[in-house]
Amino acid sequence: MNTCFVGIDTSNYTTSCAACDGEGNVFANVRIPLPVAEGERGLRQSDAVFAHVKNLPVAMQQLRETIRGKEILAVGVSESPRRCAGSYMPCFLSGIAAAQSFAAPIDLPVYRFAHQEGHIMAALYSAGKTDLTNRELLAFHVSGGTTEVLHVQPAEVGFSVSVLGGGADLHAGQAIDRIGVMMGLKFPCGKEMEQFAATYTGELPPVRVSVKGIDCHLSGLENLAGKLWTQTGDRALVSAFVLEFLAKTLEKMTKGADERYPGLPIVYAGGVMSNRFLQSRLSKRKETYFANPEFSADNAAGIALLCRRTFLI
Repeated sequence: MNTCFVGIDTSNYTTSCAACDGEGNVFANVRIPLPVAEGERGLRQSDAVFAHVKNLPVAMQQLRETIRGKEILAVGVSESPRRCAGSYMPCFLSGIAAAQSFAAPIDLPVYRFAHQEGHIMAALYSAGKTDLTNRELLAFHVSGGTTEVLHVQPAEVGFSVSVLGGGADLHAGQAIDRIGVMMGLKFPCGKEMEQFAATYTGELPPVRVSVKGIDCHLSGLENLAGKLWTQTGDRALVSAFVLEFLAKTLEKMTKGADERYPGLPIVYAGGVMSNRFLQSRLSKRKETYFANPEFSADNAAGIALLCRRTFLI
């Protein structure tokens, strides 16, 4: 089938566009990280918007070369972080402008989704479980901007998502990046931190997490890791401690979610969940699914797939 669907996502840290064919196979997933100055722990929205404006022509041209000769049936785009009232970030306006400009000359429909929905869809696709888009399930969205446990149900457009719990202060990705930057790692710090943690073979200090039901507090992790770094200057030790803290936190949150909705499949989405250590700790549960790294971090593949799904309904 020589048709395709296009997805565009402009998150706070990545410009991305993707395409899937008429059968729902992703064959293009272009991602351009936004530049973050050395020593910084993030971007202002104005800087993110400016970076997207520069990146989008490059990304769209790369996509165009891949989809050349195919009939484009529809375009999907992320319009907000979540599908709820008040969820807004200026960086998504860049993607909306690109999607509408791309679609208008050839009179294509444009479907709007939440960035979070794209993460869930990309994770299900990567895990080979797109059949779960038609079932009730639980999802963890764990990234630099979100640490949430979600109850997910199918909907005509995207998903119907309810937040069950999550981070009450700091998000998991924020903790990783703040601690990583403190240790001189390059932002985003997750990959380097995972590499350092893998080299540590000693004992860890006691790890006491703060989880109540499905809600967690992670600000204490930053303080504990900072103290440990000051005392030891050991990147491997601190990295292992951080990942152990997050693993125990997610394990307890998973238990809380299971108690509330027993027997549902769980998919873990978001950039933090590309971490192999965290995956190994959480994978013992039945019907537990993870995305490959290229579909865990911010990407437009899930948006392209949701675009196809919406078009075909």
